[in-house]
Amino acid sequence: MEIVSQEAIKQLLGLMDQAVEEPLKRTFQNVHQGCLAETLARFLKAREWNVAKTHKMLVDSLNWRVQNEIDNILAKPIVPSELYRAVRDSQLVGVSGYSKEGLPVFAFGVGLSTFDKASVHYYVQSHIQMNEYRDRVILPSASKKYGRPITTCVKVLDMTGLKLSALSQIKLLTIITTIDDLNYPEKTNAYYIVNVPYVFSACWKVVKPLLQERTRKKVQVLSGCGRDELLKIMDYDSLPHFCRREGSGSGSSRHSFGNCYSLDHPFHQQLYNYIKEQSLICEPVGPVKQGSFHVDVPEAAGKGAEIGKTIQSELHKFGNGNRIHDSLDALKIEDN
Repeated sequence: MEIVSQEAIKQLLGLMDQAVEEPLKRTFQNVHQGCLAETLARFLKAREWNVAKTHKMLVDSLNWRVQNEIDNILAKPIVPSELYRAVRDSQLVGVSGYSKEGLPVFAFGVGLSTFDKASVHYYVQSHIQMNEYRDRVILPSASKKYGRPITTCVKVLDMTGLKLSALSQIKLLTIITTIDDLNYPEKTNAYYIVNVPYVFSACWKVVKPLLQERTRKKVQVLSGCGRDELLKIMDYDSLPHFCRREGSGSGSSRHSFGNCYSLDHPFHQQLYNYIKEQSLICEPVGPVKQGSFHVDVPEAAGKGAEIGKTIQSELHKFGNGNRIHDSLDALKIEDN
């Protein structure tokens, strides 16, 4: 497999050198950040090591970056500050630390993220900014610190508070997933899912078979808050706040001690200041323009669309089941 991998990387590199125009080459530098072989390998994995399909995927991704000015997105702050805070309070994500191997640990409050304080464009902009900051700042810094290429991260997904209302978020999450699949493939080394309610378990049973095998192998659904299992791969100080103790205090509260979602957390302070500084460099004269950074989003297709529809279907079934259960309970009360 190693020989096949190296040969595929060599062939893809040759195609990129021959066919890629200058604007695409410039944006490609922001993509690989000096880790060229690792980046080509990520895209090849996403297309099962088919060089022709990978070349098309990569060129399409670079064109998307150029057409949507993704290289400049870290110079486009979400303003005013009240709007940025509203986005952060309703799209719960942060970096809690690093694994023992040096991979950044991203924490997501899936169950308590409401995505209802701004338009879809702002949430998409925020998500891409996180991706770009990870790839251009966090991962290169980690690579330098540990003396080896670090090009992936670990994600811990907290399902605390997940409800049927999540149905309204499926469209946005499908958009974000599509952007990641097509433009940021294989950036996650492992997914750890914690604080799992029944509604997630019901969906997971039908979604899991739809995932590609390499993705299924990355996903681990942990018991409770997952603390003991996660401590095998990271130190206590790097645990997301919702994994630090079992019981009622283990969820994604926005006010928990050491909350990596908070704007006061070092990660968010550094991200906010970085984007503010970049905006001043790019547009030093005049106030920062308000308005979201619109990005063309390709239609979800294939597995992504199928998974989204499956989750919607299961949540509808679950909701109907709950309504029937509630009706029966009401009849029992009346009978008594």
